[in-house]
Amino acid sequence: MTPAILRQIIDYDHRANPYPLYAELRKTPVYHEEDGPFVISGYYDIQSLLHDPRISSDARNLRSTAGDPLAAEADEEAALPPSFLRLDPPEHDRLRRMTNRSFGPPHTPRHVYEMRGELSDIVTELIAGIESTERIDLVDQFSYPFPVTVICRLLGVPREDEARFHVWADIIAASLDPDPSPGADSAERVKVAHSARTELGMYLAGLIEERRKKPGEDMLSLLATSPGPDGSMTTMEVLSTSVLLLIAGHETTVNLITNGMLTLLRNPDILQRLREDAALAVPIVEELLRFEPPVQLVPQRTTLADIEVRGVTIPKGSSLWLVLAAGNRDPERFDHPDRFDPDRGDIQHLGFGSGIHSCFGAPLARLEAQLALSELARRLENPRLLEDPPPYRQNAVLRGPRHLPIACDAILP
Repeated sequence: MTPAILRQIIDYDHRANPYPLYAELRKTPVYHEEDGPFVISGYYDIQSLLHDPRISSDARNLRSTAGDPLAAEADEEAALPPSFLRLDPPEHDRLRRMTNRSFGPPHTPRHVYEMRGELSDIVTELIAGIESTERIDLVDQFSYPFPVTVICRLLGVPREDEARFHVWADIIAASLDPDPSPGADSAERVKVAHSARTELGMYLAGLIEERRKKPGEDMLSLLATSPGPDGSMTTMEVLSTSVLLLIAGHETTVNLITNGMLTLLRNPDILQRLREDAALAVPIVEELLRFEPPVQLVPQRTTLADIEVRGVTIPKGSSLWLVLAAGNRDPERFDHPDRFDPDRGDIQHLGFGSGIHSCFGAPLARLEAQLALSELARRLENPRLLEDPPPYRQNAVLRGPRHLPIACDAILP
């Protein structure tokens, strides 16, 4: 085990294929470097800790971030309004329950399913907007605009404001990636990102007040006005939840779709099967969530007590990294873990986490990816990669191609 394995994992040079590093990491089930985080990489250990009430998501419980190489990125994210993603029970449970009233069972059980028609229309519109088949950037022309448009429709952002929303989302998404060349431009980058967050917050706050006065059927209206046993959300709580939906829901779905198409293009036999049978999109997406998860690791969970894992005592107040992508390729859990196989009979992956912080938007992300990949497979005639590996984002946590240049012979109707 090299002493610098955590630095290697976040080093951009390994972004295209971090999996050999994860395999090395699994040789030491509880890995710890000096004053750095305790890193857990085995499937069963991660699954257990995700359900352990002694593990906190609230950064205020963290003793120190001095040796955590991802701490700086977390500090940037902390500038955003707080959300239930970074809270513990009971406050987490209250806000998540209130959000779920307008998003899923038991109060609105068909909300996501009934978006299928609108999602299909957005997919069709984006594919129709591809002009040249000689060089298509799947990220810029499809994977990126699709989920942010869905979030706009979900929240009820007026169509005439969607372009402004896209600009803010672009800037905020870019700010989540580490600065590839820190220097004179860094201060300006931070300033632009802060300005985008402020403008987005002010815009959403105004929209929330409008919905309180004249509610519609959109999620923002339901969040702002729907009464329940926990009461109504404050404006700040609605704002923080909306920002969470934008960032968490958008970034993960972009990566899921892009990693998905990249994996299918590397496995043309499976791509051809999907083209012939759209129903195969369901197991394909589940296997993608195991094989190439859009969230590679969960950093900065904190121990609320001394916890023993595999004979190692992790002290109270320690920082934890749960490396979901390493657990998803753990040979103790999955046969032939480095093989992409949508025919697996058991794909109980960690791609959406688990426990009380399991991905809130998982049903929507699944549906978006299923519709996107099945339609791309059906309509792109003889698609092929132009660069392999493609250029990746700087972010080691939200890992995915920044661009995915492809070509095809034609786009079918």
